[in-house]
Formats: sequence, structure tokens, C-alpha cells
Amino acid sequence: MSKTKKDPRLERQDDHRVVVTGMSALTAVGHTVASTWENLIEARSGIARITLMDASPYGCQIAGEVKDFNPDAFIPRKKSRHMAFSSKYAIITAGQAIEDSNLDLETLDLDNVGVIIGTAGGSTVEETELAMRALLNKEKGKLSPFQILRFWPNMPSYFIAEQFKLKGYNSTVCTACASATQAIGDAYRLIKSGDAEVVITGGSESMVSETVLAGFTAMRALPTNYNDDPEKAMRPFDANREGFVPGQGAAMLVLESLEHAKNRGAKIYAEVLGAGASSDAFHMIAPDPEGKGAALAIQRALDAAKVNLDEVDYINAHGTSTPLGDKSETQAIKRFFGEFAPDIPISSTKSMIGHMMGATGALEAIVCIQSINTGIIHPTINYETPDPECDLDYVPNVARDAEVSVAISNSFGLGGQNACLVVGEFTG
Repeated sequence: MSKTKKDPRLERQDDHRVVVTGMSALTAVGHTVASTWENLIEARSGIARITLMDASPYGCQIAGEVKDFNPDAFIPRKKSRHMAFSSKYAIITAGQAIEDSNLDLETLDLDNVGVIIGTAGGSTVEETELAMRALLNKEKGKLSPFQILRFWPNMPSYFIAEQFKLKGYNSTVCTACASATQAIGDAYRLIKSGDAEVVITGGSESMVSETVLAGFTAMRALPTNYNDDPEKAMRPFDANREGFVPGQGAAMLVLESLEHAKNRGAKIYAEVLGAGASSDAFHMIAPDPEGKGAALAIQRALDAAKVNLDEVDYINAHGTSTPLGDKSETQAIKRFFGEFAPDIPISSTKSMIGHMMGATGALEAIVCIQSINTGIIHPTINYETPDPECDLDYVPNVARDAEVSVAISNSFGLGGQNACLVVGEFTG
């Protein structure tokens, strides 16, 4: 089916347009946007045996860990010892995104630079485990006076603000696996409203822990048959999918008003066209099987962007490889896009990096921007056996050349949290 191509910005006002001027990524397949993107389009998986702990007692013993990376090499020891992994990842990637944007913090009005970070829990689970082990071993004297602060998920946003002296609006979005996408949406709205000129936004997460493995195994959400073949474990939309693999990492973006970016001669990667959020109000674990809440988030994002259904060139799926989740997302896309749904290429980044929980949406927004700028859509790997209930174009196993001007990124979280972001080619 052919599409009627038109510029989705023609009907939009120029005031307070929001653009992306900096990006960074730290994932299971790369320490930068460039290395992560190269591995994604080459269909290389970062899923491997867990090294952060002894996972042998658990059915799922694999994860998308960040490999060969020492965050303490980037952060002074005096500060690093008070920071959980998620905060370390956040401050490093925020600095890289700021550097990538060529922002001169010496000349900026830092009172008007915001920070909005998404996370499902930061390092709360792993830090709680460490503290409880000390208490159970009668080693309460070993707890740091900063231990409580290491638990709290707002610490990544604090450390970013403190490190770079950013005194504007500061917030942490904690809507499970929709967190980073919703955080970027909030940053977009903050700039649209004129309440900030620049916002550092994205997500950071480190939730590879015993509690996560035990809890999600009890929920039957993790794959247990791929410990000896971990790269095959994440298989979104495949009929034999078993569940998601937990992952670590962070990704950050610098968002600016178009006027601010132009005034300083910034390079512009893409434009944030719209964002939407909703709640399933259905079940704390299971998604709405008809995808109504997810479809509503997509609708709100496209309405904000003033983009028509036939103008969407690519969907980065939430695509968690769970039996119910992938089916529900497919239903949401079909419900909303109707006759256009079969013609839209869809892929799941999680098939290669695992599920970075609340941080994953930030990386997937960057993936959408990379597709716009390179004309390549990365594949959904391990798609081998079609599922009759997941019958759309998931770009199986091999990257595809495609003209992408408008892309959407879906993120859906436990508790029925739904968020959608629309990004587009910047056309001046």
C-alpha cells in the first residue's frame, strides 16, 4: 500500500519546537551510540551468562549486562563510593550526551536547564540486597551513612544536576518499563511550555540481581531454556518466546527548543514531534489483551505530533518477548493503525540487549533517530517461528534499508503504564 507523504510539521507552529542535539548510550552491545548501533544493525546479541553474581540457583541465569566497563574510571573515588551503579551510569552518559551536543555550560543559563530521568527503580533492588546481607550477618556497622540515598531512584537525576550545576526543573519518572519514554515526553512538554530551554533526559537502570531473578521467575516472565544458548533467549513476537532477559544500562538525550539550538549553531539529530501516555487500568501484571490502553498512548502521541497514520514509517516496539505482552502490543498496533498496520516495519531492540527496564525507552528513542538518519532499520533477531497472533512485519533477523521520516517508540510497563514518543526528521 502506498503512502501519501507530506511534511508532518506543516500544520505545526514553529514556537517551542523541540529538537535533539545530543545522544549517548551504554548498553550490553556497546558503550557509545555508534558502537551500540553498529552491533544492532549487524544483529549481534549482548545476552550472556550473568557475571555480577552467582545465578546458578535460578532458572534464568542470563542477562544483558554492560560488559568491560568500569564506571569508577570516570568518576572520582570520593564521589563514586556514595553512588549506586544506576547513578554512575547516569552521570557518565549524561556527560557524554552534553559533550556530544557541544553545550557550553559556562555560557548557559543553568537555572533554566532541566533534568528528567526515567527509571523503574535505579539500583534499589541490588542496594537493598547488599544492605540486608550486612544486617543479617550482624554487620550493621558496615552500612554507609549514604546507604539510604543509594536506594532512592531519584539519585541519578540528583547526581546529574549536581555534577553539571543544572538548577532548573528536576524530576524522576518511575512508571516501570515506560519510565524513560515518559521522561522524554515530560521533557518535551517542559520545553514546549517555555519553562525550559534545555533538558537532559533519558534513563538509567541496574536491576540484575537475585531478587529480580527470583521474583520475575515466580511471575513466569523470564526464559529458562536458553542458559546454554543465551543469544537465542530474547525472541520477541516469535511463537516460541518464553519471556524477557533483564538488562543494565543507560541512555541520555539533550533536548532543546529549536530557537535555542539554532542560536548556538547546534547540530540537530531529529525533532521530537509528540508524546503520549495512558493507563490500562486493567491488571497489575497482565496487559490489556485488546491493547486499548497502549493504543490510546499511541493516539495521544500522534495527535500531539499532528502526524497522520499513513505517515509513520517505523515503529520501535516495546517487544519484550513475553507471551502476553507481544500479543497485546500487536493488537494495539492493529487496533490503532488499522489497514496501515501490515505495511509498517516494526522491530524490537530488546531482542539484542535484553530489557533495560525503565531505561530502555531512552535507548529505543535513540534507535528511532538513528533509523531516521541512516535509512536503516535494525532487525528483530531470533524470529524463527511465526505466531498467528503476532502477524505484522517485525523485520526478522536482518537489517533493512528504508526511508524513515517519522518513527514512534512504544514503552509499556507493569501496572498498565503506557508511553509513546514520536520523533521525526528535522527539516528546518
